[in-house]
Amino acid sequence: MVVVPAHNEAFLLEGCLRSVLTAAVCVPIPTQIIVVLDACDDGSAAVAQNFGADVHAITIDARNVGAARAVGFAYARSIGNVDDSRTWYATTDADSRVGPDWLLRQIAANSDVVVGAVHVPEWRHHPPVVAMRYMRGYQSEGPRHDHVHGANLGFRASAYWRVGGFAALKTGEDVDLVVRFERDGYVVSRDPSLSVATSDRQIARAPAGFAHHLRQLSSSGLLWAVGDQP
Repeated sequence: MVVVPAHNEAFLLEGCLRSVLTAAVCVPIPTQIIVVLDACDDGSAAVAQNFGADVHAITIDARNVGAARAVGFAYARSIGNVDDSRTWYATTDADSRVGPDWLLRQIAANSDVVVGAVHVPEWRHHPPVVAMRYMRGYQSEGPRHDHVHGANLGFRASAYWRVGGFAALKTGEDVDLVVRFERDGYVVSRDPSLSVATSDRQIARAPAGFAHHLRQLSSSGLLWAVGDQP
């Protein structure tokens, strides 16, 4: 099951969904894709509906990414009709594009939770100095990394429901969930080589999210703060 929250993402949603569909056909198990259209008034719904039966599109009016992800997985559970212990959940963002092996590598990690990385393939909305500051600040030592992104996150369904699922947070819902996974002793794999392409847009959909972080780098020149996990 893959959940994609979307708030006014008409220009980027199609690319995201095409990439997720490609990743889904690369795994030997049926995969449902759910788009949660949260207060969209820009044509995002039409983009999702163009995929027909390949994508489930549901609509809410929460303006809250944590609530949107939570609703998506609740819907996934209602249509899955399978054992939670044998089900893998994943989530990404509507302005992101996953690789063909995205789901395959998450499942093959043999962990309860897989936390991947993100990269920006095209810097179009920020000057080169922002790209330099971002890439320098994003580097992590060793084979692990300390970032958490809702754009690149997967977990066992049974673990997700046991820790209470996504909280209705306007930002930081991904970090909050992973903290609870770690607190409860679940095996968390952090793989910096499993990276998802995301946009460098300037207008954020979530406060203090990825776009907000890039804007801070542009305006203040600050490098990635210790403990910050956008």
